[in-house]
Amino acid sequence: MIVDSKYDTYDNPLTGRYAGKEMSRIWSPQYKHSTWRRLWLALAENEQALGLPVTDAQIAELRAHLEDIDFERVAQIEKELRHDVMSHIRALSELCPQAAPIIHLGATSCYVTDNTELIQQREALKIIRGKLLLLISKLAKFCDTYKSLPTLGFTHFQPAQLTTVGKRFALYLQDFVLDLERVERQIEELPFRSVKGTTGTQASFLELFNGDHAKCRELERRVAKAMGFDKVIFLSGQTYTRKIDYFVLSVLSGIAQSASKMATDVRLLASMKEIEEPFGKSQVGSSAMAYKRNPMRSERVTSLARYVMNLPGNAAMTEATQWFERTLDDSANRRLSLPEAFLATDVVLSVLIDISSGFQVWPKVIEKHVRAELPFMATENLLMEAVKRGGNRQQLHEVIRSHSMDASRQVKEFGKDNDLLERLKNDPAFACVKEDFDSIVDPAKFVGRAPEQVADFLAEVVDPILEAEKELLGNVTVDKVNV
Repeated sequence: MIVDSKYDTYDNPLTGRYAGKEMSRIWSPQYKHSTWRRLWLALAENEQALGLPVTDAQIAELRAHLEDIDFERVAQIEKELRHDVMSHIRALSELCPQAAPIIHLGATSCYVTDNTELIQQREALKIIRGKLLLLISKLAKFCDTYKSLPTLGFTHFQPAQLTTVGKRFALYLQDFVLDLERVERQIEELPFRSVKGTTGTQASFLELFNGDHAKCRELERRVAKAMGFDKVIFLSGQTYTRKIDYFVLSVLSGIAQSASKMATDVRLLASMKEIEEPFGKSQVGSSAMAYKRNPMRSERVTSLARYVMNLPGNAAMTEATQWFERTLDDSANRRLSLPEAFLATDVVLSVLIDISSGFQVWPKVIEKHVRAELPFMATENLLMEAVKRGGNRQQLHEVIRSHSMDASRQVKEFGKDNDLLERLKNDPAFACVKEDFDSIVDPAKFVGRAPEQVADFLAEVVDPILEAEKELLGNVTVDKVNV
């Protein structure tokens, strides 16, 4: 039997099945190692600017070989050296013989590894930000469309006072707005490691600059600026503090929490047949039960969100167990946790955008559920209106109590519909409100300020965000979601 070698090794489903091309590119070997080369170029350029003997020809040579990485050659070298950074330095030196003497001058491995990971996290956060904005725009439209549609509210998953479909989804929307604020703050506050040396003391650079402390600090600032960072972390050991990873993964965990909450509720709503996620014409819900419309997209969201929500604990352990200036037990762990946190969050947002672009709402089913529970909620309004029109409160209360008990028994014992309102409408005790009966028990009168709350939230919070980001929204790309 011939086995295709392509399918004979493990394939990470995040890259092979789910994640978008943009996010996958940021965590790819090509992006990572071409960024290393850009860091070596930035270091050389700014060391030259500050007086070190680096020539224009050496810089030009480095600039000419930022992307052409021979990964097979690097792998050959690494078999000998057992060191990934040194392997890439040697491979680049073979391409840049003039620049070879000054590549990585004064730096330690974490100059390229740590700084690249910070760049990757920043760029990945920008993709997350764009997709959050797109999701917010989709949900905002949905909330506006359904801001006044009464629906049965639930507390403890038990029927409670009415709300509206738009108000319920505005709760999810608000969570994502809060997540967006944290993402933006994280992008703004994310620092660069820049040039710190082997244990963070910058001793090698102080030696290169003949004891000139000011030039050490200026090199640090210049390299950071060259790579697009205004902020440099003040102190580091060999690595930047791994608390930063924890902070970033906590932001992603927050998005996953919001996503899981919304997707879980959509799954419940689908079971109630009130609101469903999109379902393709040829989509199969079950291999055995052909009639099923399983909420597979929402289930994928909750599945991946669960994974992301657990990653901050992993990052916390990494930070807590770094001995003194650093240990290497963070390396293999972070090669998994950082990319996969972003890849999974990227998938979660893409799937939610897909779901939110095609919700199927069934107003008649929603109304049926409202009508089943509304009779008990409406009795107080009926009682007060009848009293206003001359009725005796105590007598009316007893009529309601008697009919309620009988109607409840018919529902629970015999599975009949709740006919309490019909009973009260036809009872002589409520003859004074019979003409206005339907108006009094109109579900729209039981949703409080829900429609106004949604309208105010959209106008005062969401619309200004979306208006300010119109250009970015037009450029957000979302890969086709696999069903």
